[in-house]
Amino acid sequence: MRRRPESSSAKSSSISHEASASDTSAIDHEDVQANIRVNSPRRSRFVWLTLFSLIIYSSWSVYQHQFQNLPAPLTAAQAGKRGFSEIEALKHVNALTEFGPHPVGSDALELAVQYVLEAAEKIKEKAHWEVDVQVEVFHARSGAHHMGSGLFTGKTLVYSDLNHVVLRILPKFESEAAQNAILVSSHIDTVFSTAGAGDCSSCIAVMLELSRGISQWAGFKHAVIFLFNTGEEEGLNGAHSFITQHPWNETVRMAIDLEAMGIGGKSGIFQAGPHPWAIENFALVAKYPSGQVIAQDFFSSGAIKSATDFQVYKEVAGLSGLDFAYTDNSAVYHTKNDKLELLKAGSLQHLGENMLSFLIHILASSNLPKGNTTEQEENKGQNAAIFFDILGTYMIVYRQRFANILHNSVIIQSLLIWATSLIVGGYPAAVSLALSCLSIILMWILALGFSVLIAFILPLVLSSPVPYVANPWLVVGLFAAPALLGALTGQHLGYLFLQTYLPNVHSKRKLLSPAIQADLIKLEAERWLYKAGSVQWLILLVIGNYYKIGSSYLALVWLVPPAFAYGLLEATLSPARLPKPLKLATLLMGLAVPILISAGILIQLVGTIIATLVRFDRNPGGTPEWLGNVIIAAIIAVNVCLTLVYLLSYIHLSGAKGSIVLATCLVFGLSFTAVLLGIVPPFTEDTARAVNVVHVVETTGISEGKQNTSSYVSLFSTTPGKLNNEVEHIKEGFNCGRDKVVDFVTFSVKYGCWTYDDTEDGWSESDIPMLHVYRDTKSNTRMTRVSVDTKGSIRWVLAVNTEEIEDFKFEVNSEDLVPFGVKSSVDGWHVIQFSGGKNAPTIFDLTLVWKVDSARFANKVDGQKGEQRPLLKLRTDVNRLTPKIERVLERLPSWCSLFGKSTSPYTLAFLSSLPVNF
Repeated sequence: MRRRPESSSAKSSSISHEASASDTSAIDHEDVQANIRVNSPRRSRFVWLTLFSLIIYSSWSVYQHQFQNLPAPLTAAQAGKRGFSEIEALKHVNALTEFGPHPVGSDALELAVQYVLEAAEKIKEKAHWEVDVQVEVFHARSGAHHMGSGLFTGKTLVYSDLNHVVLRILPKFESEAAQNAILVSSHIDTVFSTAGAGDCSSCIAVMLELSRGISQWAGFKHAVIFLFNTGEEEGLNGAHSFITQHPWNETVRMAIDLEAMGIGGKSGIFQAGPHPWAIENFALVAKYPSGQVIAQDFFSSGAIKSATDFQVYKEVAGLSGLDFAYTDNSAVYHTKNDKLELLKAGSLQHLGENMLSFLIHILASSNLPKGNTTEQEENKGQNAAIFFDILGTYMIVYRQRFANILHNSVIIQSLLIWATSLIVGGYPAAVSLALSCLSIILMWILALGFSVLIAFILPLVLSSPVPYVANPWLVVGLFAAPALLGALTGQHLGYLFLQTYLPNVHSKRKLLSPAIQADLIKLEAERWLYKAGSVQWLILLVIGNYYKIGSSYLALVWLVPPAFAYGLLEATLSPARLPKPLKLATLLMGLAVPILISAGILIQLVGTIIATLVRFDRNPGGTPEWLGNVIIAAIIAVNVCLTLVYLLSYIHLSGAKGSIVLATCLVFGLSFTAVLLGIVPPFTEDTARAVNVVHVVETTGISEGKQNTSSYVSLFSTTPGKLNNEVEHIKEGFNCGRDKVVDFVTFSVKYGCWTYDDTEDGWSESDIPMLHVYRDTKSNTRMTRVSVDTKGSIRWVLAVNTEEIEDFKFEVNSEDLVPFGVKSSVDGWHVIQFSGGKNAPTIFDLTLVWKVDSARFANKVDGQKGEQRPLLKLRTDVNRLTPKIERVLERLPSWCSLFGKSTSPYTLAFLSSLPVNF
């Protein structure tokens, strides 16, 4: 049957239908694009700059409130007889500083001890009738200790003839109170270079006012012992003598040490434990709690080369407790500027009220830890305290065991979230994460690179390699600005890498126009950069948790709030499942808690580290001049990378990049110009450069039965940098260079200045110490007896060559001060460091036991001088000004100050040695 052909009308209908369908498809496509709305990826430059300014202002405000907001000083009438009055305490500080420097063995120290004793007796006379106040002067006989950690590795510290004032307050009607005591301790003595208003007359004053207030209370169950010791500055000798010799030492259950590494400000806890009971109770009752576990981590790491009496109480006596310290204006530490005029009002009131509340609380407590808490604590690592204060008004304390649970929980949840995200996102998500992490790496590299480059340049173009010590704000321009520029550059490179890769992902979205895809790529790149910030903090939390670092709580607070804010405000996708611009509320909510908790302590920490540059070079000239700068620059760059990573992720969609680059360059340029032209001096009269001026009398041998001596004045500095300006100002014929090497036994001067003085003005041959061999037995074991006569010196150091000597014994008046036994050494030397009172002995016996193979060392050469290493090296110190030293000190620039420490010599030092082949 023949098929009938379609009519023309039918064809027309079919074509019309197809066209209609095609038109409908086109209309639907257009409708889809029309329904997709992508917010503009551009962000206002003004908004970002305002946000940046707000964060900087908030951080500074947190610092000011947390560390600079001090209570008003109270008068005696305002405090009441049971309260604490800073005005009364300042009278003690003033009286003690009027004695001038009072190191061990000085007349001034005797006067200071007598003053403290009289003040203690007055407290006893006016005490409440229900308490018993006992006051005594404790005379410590000769003793020695050699703690094997920190500053004391390779040393034995010996002391004699020390006097301490001890005041004990206990309730009359508690029979067991005398057997359970809290020890509160600080030191009266100072170094020779300062009157010590901060270190530690302020501590002594607080203790006197505390003991007065506590003596008016009743109802205690325990005793409190206030130890006003001497000898701390010479190696913690006062604390050691009390804890090993005083009859009350067995009654101490807890130790509280008061110290100063600056002058004034808030006295914060920088060491607590090992048992957390003390810090937990302090947090409960302190009126103005101040303390940071990050300071404890930093101090215990050895980054700050110092030690306190708390180390003796913890390691020798096995006690737990608290260690407080003033750290403001730390650059004045042990210099002339540790003076009353720089002590901030409210500093003593802050510590005094905190201590008074704490002592009253624990003295009435029935839960005082008994016995040796360090030995009883089976798992002290798990019970170590994590502590930090918030704005100086509230302190958070929890134990390491809880920290482990909390940190592990956050780490596991974070890893699960990331794993889920990568599984859902697939390969593109993994690549995007890798690229965003690359941006973090580039950010770190360039931030560190830019700031460290400036750190290397400064010593090359400036007279002082550390031009910002007196004005720490300069580091914002010199190091923080380049670090910010580097961080921005590095992150922006990562942003560009993400923009290069993400089009491959969005090219699958066929329905989107190229313009919309470009906008989406920018938005998604921004989100990846923000999320990468949490990755770096997650890594730090994992590391801190693994090594049980207390300050890893900082990683927690910088990880959780920003991640929570992102999950709450950003994780919801649009109906078209497309990213949106990051909300400003996300950043504000995410950074509020981290800034509140950490901004203050990070600023304070950087300021403290900058101040330590004054005494950075422990062997003057022994470290490169750029090293201190590099450390500061690196610390600042690390802070920039860690804390600004979230904020910087917001800048790439704004027009603020050019403004930020211009502003950072301008700030850097102004700061650099200010230090280059000397507009801002590196040191001032109140923030001085630390120098030492020592008249050295060196014994070079014996000729015709008479000692050959060399007499010269050595000028050197622990602050990095040359001494050309200082020498030009003094004008006493000094010549400077790296050939002016002096071995002061405890340290060596690698760069210094000398001027010779061949006269015996201010000293005589009778002052020269003697090392006399009076017996040398060469049997199976060679033994040598040496008489050490320090003449009139009661402060000296003796180094024993441990490459030749197997063991030794040190005696005075047939009493073993240092018996035979295992002794540590550093660089082949074991150092005996001695200090004592006026009646300390000056003649000692040293018995040396030689190594069997000591002959193999006989031809060893000292790398410093090209001479054979001596068997013994001796330095004796005399606190006396020779005419030459007086002239130099009179002309010493106002921006310089003598600097003292336990290992540095006085203004007159005698050097002698005993050769191996004597």
